[in-house]
Amino acid sequence: MELSTAKDAFDRVAKKQKLSFSKSHEVINQVSHEIEQALVKIQSDEDPMFPIDQKSILTELKHKLIATAPLKQLEGSQKELNFNLSKLPKLLEKSFPDTSMAYRNVDFDFHIVNQIIASHFYRQGLFDLGDCLINEAGEPEAAALRSHLLELHQILEAMRIKNIEPALKWVSTNSEKLMQNGSNLELKLHQQQFVEILKRGSRADALNYAKTHLASFASSHMKEFQKLTVCIIWIGRLEKCPHSELFAPICWEKLTEELNRDFCNFIGQSLQSPLSVAIAAGIEGLPTLLKLVNVMAAKKQEWQALKQLPVPVELGKEFQFHSIFVCPVSRDQGSDENPPMLLPCFHVLCKQSIIKLSKGSSRSFKCPYCPAEASAVMCRQLYI
Repeated sequence: MELSTAKDAFDRVAKKQKLSFSKSHEVINQVSHEIEQALVKIQSDEDPMFPIDQKSILTELKHKLIATAPLKQLEGSQKELNFNLSKLPKLLEKSFPDTSMAYRNVDFDFHIVNQIIASHFYRQGLFDLGDCLINEAGEPEAAALRSHLLELHQILEAMRIKNIEPALKWVSTNSEKLMQNGSNLELKLHQQQFVEILKRGSRADALNYAKTHLASFASSHMKEFQKLTVCIIWIGRLEKCPHSELFAPICWEKLTEELNRDFCNFIGQSLQSPLSVAIAAGIEGLPTLLKLVNVMAAKKQEWQALKQLPVPVELGKEFQFHSIFVCPVSRDQGSDENPPMLLPCFHVLCKQSIIKLSKGSSRSFKCPYCPAEASAVMCRQLYI
């Protein structure tokens, strides 16, 4: 069942809940109004010569409440809510099966897990929550990462309001290492600031900024420098500028993304939160694992005893962080113990497959994919 089905069911329950709340509020106000009116009549009894018949007032209130039928009104809206609410758990069970079946005991390093979770909170700007976790878990070594991520958070928050000063300060402090990493972030930050000056329409300010901050990049980035200086001519009609792509609103977003990526690379962290990536990959691979568990349970086999899954778990390219090789003969994934080997014919097999084909490296063998013959000593290890 698609997730949208469960979402639609939840939306229906939420809608009925709002209607029930609104109806309850309306009925309570109506009953309260009738009671308040009756109290006003009773409390207005000031003339002893003509006393008010309180019994008749209360009888009248009783008849009005019976006519209003508050319980019946409340029952109607509550019944509809309960009906939709009772169907929701069944839909959730179908949409979200018991994932514990696909659970496998793994010896986690809880220090690393705690740091990954705290790092995720820091990346989201939830520093109080991350600090609480670190303090309670006793992970003082995470303090260094916290200071870096706090600085990154402050820089990104400033970028969102088009303030590049914190970013420039960080770039200037770490310019040497950033240049070694091939980053030209400093130029792009000054370029974006220069573009904002052009948008304000001040030719003099643009020229002064170019002389002060962009001139030093002319020799190493002549093409970019020429584009920027040409734009000065088009002040007041930037929409007709041949380099109008520099003024697109998305440029700030791209610059912020590049800054985030370069900062994470600088401190030796991945761009995406490891916790987010692990959960997303788990969600994508979970249906295959659940299907495998059900199939093996029907065959009375224990899947947790397997060293390797008998079926591939297909994940998107966003989860592929390094090259992998799967031997076309044995279907085993390459490893340090069983690395990929290049045959003289340029086909590739895993080392264990070559050993089997060559009868323990004692004789030549024929390539499974072409007529060429080879021996184990003729094969060369590939490093991926």
